[in-house]
Amino acid sequence: MTTASEDKQFLAVAIAEARQGRAEGGIPIGGALVVDGKVLAGGHNRRVQHGSAIHHGETNALENAGRQPASVYTRATMYTTLSPCHMCSGAILLYKIPRVVIGENRTYMGAEDLLRSHGVEVIVMDDAECIAMMQEFIAAEPTLWNEDIGEPDA
Repeated sequence: MTTASEDKQFLAVAIAEARQGRAEGGIPIGGALVVDGKVLAGGHNRRVQHGSAIHHGETNALENAGRQPASVYTRATMYTTLSPCHMCSGAILLYKIPRVVIGENRTYMGAEDLLRSHGVEVIVMDDAECIAMMQEFIAAEPTLWNEDIGEPDA
């Protein structure tokens, strides 16, 4: 059983990844895949940096973890700074990751209901730093943000 203190500690890994992504000129969304109390891999949104359509924070963390046996994923928790979109939620469901800890869902509500409907435990931390990071980014880069979430330009 993971404690609130451990969740905060592992969310900090995702937050550091998000900061790195923004420093690279990308979108400040980070993820961390944690298994048995250890960070298996971190990742951050690298759509801009790699010219990628799919390197969101969560999918990048999965990529960085490399191939794993199914038994590893079924013991994992995905930490993410922002509510996971349908693509990232699909990856979480595909690999049967049973638990997701979300930094915030105020600036963007992803597919949390989809995750819950498949039995995934979803915890929203409502973290002030995650909220501020996304609010600042969306205000500064609305076109890039809309691209990232698949919305046409306004």
